[in-house]
Amino acid sequence: MATRPTVGILALQGDFAEHASALRRVGVPLLEVRTSAHLEQVAGLVIPGGESTTMARLVDAYDLRTPLIDYAKAGRPIWGTCAGMILLADRVVEDRPTPLGLMEILVHRNGFGRQVDSFETDLSIEGLTGGPFHAVFIRAPVVCEVGLGIEVLSRMEDGSIVAVRKGPLLGTAFHPELTDDPRLHRYFVAMVEEAAAP
Repeated sequence: MATRPTVGILALQGDFAEHASALRRVGVPLLEVRTSAHLEQVAGLVIPGGESTTMARLVDAYDLRTPLIDYAKAGRPIWGTCAGMILLADRVVEDRPTPLGLMEILVHRNGFGRQVDSFETDLSIEGLTGGPFHAVFIRAPVVCEVGLGIEVLSRMEDGSIVAVRKGPLLGTAFHPELTDDPRLHRYFVAMVEEAAAP
């Protein structure tokens, strides 16, 4: 059986340990990414939830901004969850953080309110079989606008966009790593395996 490609998790801040647990359950090799050398060793990358402003500062402090942009430009898959999706955006409603500019989306940080407004709901997600996905939203962002080529994978009942994809880039406003449902992690691993195939 062929060796599965290694998936990296940006491990500067946030809930990277929870993503690691979820990916272990899916059965892929993992690497916690903190340097550009680590980034070169992985076939796909998860940018976890956390505090987006702090995460952006740490990306710059660790000299990872340009390597992350180059990584995406090379067609390698990146999945941003919550704060990670904010970093993938090319624009944010607020004046910070400065995102990576990888997806043509406008994101409103804390678009669903503050910590006390956190909630859970069932979502229909395009490309995901097996019924609704139980999604956990914690100080979650919302996608306000999408550009050309952005595929909307999921919306709330009020039309708010909470999951998007553009080729090898995936963004979700919620935290799949905080549930026992492995389907979105499997979905991303399938993206990584497809990109890594000869």
